[in-house]
Amino acid sequence: MSKLLPTRLPQSQGESVSTDTFNRLVRVLEINLGAIDPDDVGHFNATDISGLQFATGAIIFNTTVEVHQAYDGGSFRNLYEHQTYPTGVAATFAVGAVTIEIT
Repeated sequence: MSKLLPTRLPQSQGESVSTDTFNRLVRVLEINLGAIDPDDVGHFNATDISGLQFATGAIIFNTTVEVHQAYDGGSFRNLYEHQTYPTGVAATFAVGAVTIEIT
């Protein structure tokens, strides 16, 4: 799980912000946004999940049950039912009798 970096920017008084404060704030945002990928869902197994704390609304992929889950503040709920999809292709066929003569 990603966390935003703590900052100690001065608080602005009034309606304007100094150029220095503004530039520092933009840099902090760049660093923080670069550290968070909203499309990256954490992968955890049952052992990991029992040892960690999650925020309400967190979405994870549970590798033990192989489904995405959302945390409702008390437990994880499956977002869909697990399905197993076939992999590869298999075929079986027969050709009858074949005779080969070498002369």
